[in-house]
Amino acid sequence: MAGTRASDRPDHRENGNREERGAPLIITEDEGLLDDLLRLCAAAGTRPEVAHGRPARNGHWETAPLVIVGEDCAARLSGVGRRAGVVVAGRDADDPALLRQAVALGAERVLALPDGERWLADRIADAVEGVGPPARTVGVIGGCGGAGASTLACALAVTAARTEARTMLVDGDPLGGGIDVLLGGEKEQGLRWPAFSESRGRVAGGVLAESLPRLHSLRVLSWDRCGEAVIPPPAMRAVLAAARRRGGVVVVDLPRRVDDAVAEALAQMDLGLLIVPAELRAVAAARRVAAGVREVLGDVRVVVRGVPGPDPGLDPDEIARLLELPPAGELPWEADLSGDLRRDVPPGAYPRRPLARFCTAFWERVLAPPGSPPPRSAAGRPDVTAIRGGVRA
Repeated sequence: MAGTRASDRPDHRENGNREERGAPLIITEDEGLLDDLLRLCAAAGTRPEVAHGRPARNGHWETAPLVIVGEDCAARLSGVGRRAGVVVAGRDADDPALLRQAVALGAERVLALPDGERWLADRIADAVEGVGPPARTVGVIGGCGGAGASTLACALAVTAARTEARTMLVDGDPLGGGIDVLLGGEKEQGLRWPAFSESRGRVAGGVLAESLPRLHSLRVLSWDRCGEAVIPPPAMRAVLAAARRRGGVVVVDLPRRVDDAVAEALAQMDLGLLIVPAELRAVAAARRVAAGVREVLGDVRVVVRGVPGPDPGLDPDEIARLLELPPAGELPWEADLSGDLRRDVPPGAYPRRPLARFCTAFWERVLAPPGSPPPRSAAGRPDVTAIRGGVRA
């Protein structure tokens, strides 16, 4: 007899910030197969509905983002109607009768478990998360020690979240002390990098986000203050791919040395920002950093940070020329930042200050709708001028 029930897996949604796509539908009476399919759905962070034969809930066959039909029930669905997003799963994918039944259902694939588990896990995750544009992913690298890369990365993330963009901030520097400290969230509950060190293959983006601390309307993947400070390259690849699939914005704070894990991160960046104080020694150090970054990432731009005192330092355009990088903008020296951090005020929290104004102007350009023309100069050429203190120069 047909029937439908929900699995015991908790429903994963990110505080109303995740697109409502409905649950996958599993149709089988084979308990062993059902256990395998529920395990794969759990890994994707979803609670499927389970039916024994035709779904009891009207319309669910048509509306479920994905239907997985067990080989034991395929014949019973004759006449239910063809639809996209049907997979037939069993133990023998070469059974001619099963192949005919799959064709009648319009199935996109017939697969055998356990051989087809990896493909099916990815297919479930795609159905649950949806297929949309990946997150705009920006990496921030310091040209020298103390350049302010972590501060800029935090401010970019805080500013993006203020626009209600889905935002994740990733601490890619194991020796940086934990970027959650800059956000005043080192005591917040949630997973840190060591929990993901064994990650391989596909990681569900929704599950990743829900497991992380939520600080200032964004999700933060940081380091704890104990344990081994290493990101295996496969873990970096899997975690950043999951973060990007969620869409929105991903900001990654990166170390200056490009090892295998950092190279994996850079390979997923849309844009890299190299922040350099307006000092000759900083520029000399930044040349070496830029050389390593550009071997992996094609689009790297320089952000020149002002220095304290009456001397303005080197000219930003001269710094860009020396580094052979296009300018992304200029950040004036902001003396109040240190005091803000002592009061647990995150970088970029004050919209009218230079740091937040720079970040706002940056995102206005980077997050322009796809297909919209770039800003143009008075002469009609594309406007590639830098941002000076939050105002396009």
